[in-house]
Amino acid sequence: MSAITPAIAPPTQDHLPQLHRPRNPGMALDLDWVARVQANTSAIERRANTLPGRRTVKKAYQAAWLARAITLIDLTTLAGDDTEGRVRRLCAKARQPVRADLLGALGLPAITVGAACVYHEMVETAVAALAGSGIPVAAVSTGFPAGLSPFALRVKEIEHSVQAGAAEIDIVISRRHVLTGNWQALYDEMRAFRAACGPAHVKAILATGELGTLRNVARASLVCMMAGADFIKTSTGKESVNATLPVSLTMIRAIRTYEAATGIKIGYKPAGGISKAKDALVYLSLMKEELGNDWLRPDLFRFGASSLLGDIERQLEHHVTGAYSASWRHPMA
Repeated sequence: MSAITPAIAPPTQDHLPQLHRPRNPGMALDLDWVARVQANTSAIERRANTLPGRRTVKKAYQAAWLARAITLIDLTTLAGDDTEGRVRRLCAKARQPVRADLLGALGLPAITVGAACVYHEMVETAVAALAGSGIPVAAVSTGFPAGLSPFALRVKEIEHSVQAGAAEIDIVISRRHVLTGNWQALYDEMRAFRAACGPAHVKAILATGELGTLRNVARASLVCMMAGADFIKTSTGKESVNATLPVSLTMIRAIRTYEAATGIKIGYKPAGGISKAKDALVYLSLMKEELGNDWLRPDLFRFGASSLLGDIERQLEHHVTGAYSASWRHPMA
């Protein structure tokens, strides 16, 4: 099998998951700006509906895009029966997400995923398992997934995760602030969470499936960015509706608007329900068209996923061998 052609820019060492981008300093809450934010639902849905049916990249180009997608995955285990052994296996997969023989056949260098994402209790285990790899550990925090524990405890949970070695904190906002239009409360909450993160990057989970309207999603996105979120993220993965293309389009256009006004680039993380390689290709094309090539790197784009990697690895093996392999050939945690 010939190596991947360079036209799609497959991953190289500079695509490894290093969050070198400066933190988002945030800004004062601008309620007039928030009030002006609208969302044309029919237009958003019409644009989103065109994406899955369009002709996608094929052959070597597709393999290169899928290899890039691997470097953007926050490989995740957030189950009630997580054990230290499961987390160590997940971290081993994070270090070597694709079998070496496949990478060799594709002409690719060694790659890793974007991060390993775990509950607070498993942060120390994950940090030890990933020592020396350059792969950051992300911890879900602030009473994940509901975000309804006492505020002081949510702040302490962030601080403890950072002390345990987490380089990224995925916080959940209080949905009631969005549903009641209390933007000052949402801003103050997000500012406190960002301060508690210290040097760690913070991803604000909006739980978009519980916010009611796309306008609420757009306004919540803007307020969280004003308050200093480094990433905005769709979902916890525990809601009945998680990442969708209309929600993603709404959020990334909020990111584009914020960058145009402030010069600050904010990352985006769709999470929940993205399990197929073809879905990853759709999201990558959306990011490239709406925000540009900078958002095809792990410091500005992540997939929150656990099963996506397995399907991508199967697709890469099909590209090399011409046959689909059994799932047991690509073990996860």
